[in-house]
Amino acid sequence: MIKHLLPNCLASLIVTFTMNVGTAIMLESTLSYLGVGIAAPTPAWGVMVSEGYNYLFNQPLIAILPGICIMLVVIAFNICGDSLRDAMDPRLRGKL
Repeated sequence: MIKHLLPNCLASLIVTFTMNVGTAIMLESTLSYLGVGIAAPTPAWGVMVSEGYNYLFNQPLIAILPGICIMLVVIAFNICGDSLRDAMDPRLRGKL
């Protein structure tokens, strides 16, 4: 079973894990933005966006940069998982 099932399941598990990491980051930042997540003295991207919202017209980068960082990290996890799936897919071995 390990010889036949694990190589076929491993690629899907890696993609699922990396997608869930991106989802967890989005959930944490959303909860922090709403004030339900991490407390204020602890730095979190959601808190940074929420506090930067007050200065949106004077200093827009205070709110925009943490949002861009959230987006880049989630996209990086998704691309990393997709690349690992392509590298570990047993049906694509020897074709790349």
